[in-house]
Formats: sequence, structure tokens, C-alpha cells
Amino acid sequence: MKELSVYPIIHRQTVAWGDMDAFGHLNNTQYYRYMESARIAYLMSIDIFDQALLPVVASNQCKYLSPVFYPDVLHIGARVEELRNSAFRMHYVLWSEMQNQVVATGEAVIVCVDKVTSHKVNIPDLIRQKIIELEQKAGHDLIANK
Repeated sequence: MKELSVYPIIHRQTVAWGDMDAFGHLNNTQYYRYMESARIAYLMSIDIFDQALLPVVASNQCKYLSPVFYPDVLHIGARVEELRNSAFRMHYVLWSEMQNQVVATGEAVIVCVDKVTSHKVNIPDLIRQKIIELEQKAGHDLIANK
């Protein structure tokens, strides 16, 4: 699980029988739900929901590296890879206990929008600082990566 050591948030996800598809492996839509759970854990840890903005997913993707089968437990690492003016790019890694390896990776661009007007707004300085500090705890220096 050393692949997860550089991710400040690790979400543990038990794979349910109902998450399987007709071919007997994890349905592709579930990966996005699992990454969403990790993203929400990350966003809650920086108190973004206490702000006058909403973090909206502008784009996301997933690379499937190995099929996942029931029963399994996935550990989903979430981190911010890039800070922009009004958006940030997150990266995810999904690690399987059964396979003892990374089974998928993903990315999402999150845009901050005003709760009332739904217009794009800059990331508040307080939230930007919390992201930088959280990433530093995992050894990831966002400032140096600019």
C-alpha cells in the first residue's frame, strides 16, 4: 500500500455484491461513486462546505487497470495535484486488498461556483491554504509544483 503514502486522504470502501455487473466484476460506474466518496472526505477535511461556494465537478476520468471482484475492500487515495484560480485538479488511486495492487486511477477537475449565482469564483484563500497544508502533511508540496 505504499502507493497510498502520498495521499493525505484515504477512503476505505467495501465492495458490495450489488456493485457487480453482469460479467461478475465491479461495474464501471461504481468507480466514480467510490472516487466521489474519497473526494467528499477530502472536501470535508478542508471545510469547503462551510463556504459560500459549491465545489462542482467539471470533468472526470477513470483508468481501469485490473478488474475488481466481490468480495474486496478498496482503499481510495485522494489528493489535489494542481491549484488554479477558481478550480483544482484532484487525483485518485484505488488500491485493492485482494489483489494487493492499484486497480484504477482517476482524475477530476473541481470548479468553485457561488452558491447563489452559480457563477465561477476564485478559491478562497483560507481553502487554498488548507489544501496546501493538507498536501504538505503527505509530503506533497503544491507550491513547489507550480
